[in-house]
Amino acid sequence: MPLINAPNKVPDHQRYYQQAYNQHTRLWKINPRSNMLLMPYYVLLWGTFGASMYMMGRKICGYNTWFGKN
Repeated sequence: MPLINAPNKVPDHQRYYQQAYNQHTRLWKINPRSNMLLMPYYVLLWGTFGASMYMMGRKICGYNTWFGKN
């Protein structure tokens, strides 16, 4: 049965995470796959922030649409 004879990888993972954490790496950036998960989040976060700031500036200037004078 492979589940019974499987090696315990928990100490290796603990060592890896503790070493990165001691170098002041954020916990959500330690995993090698975290960049793949965080990049779409960052794009959406800063994209919507930029769009909000753009439309806020246009609204202050009196324009109610994304483009044009109307």
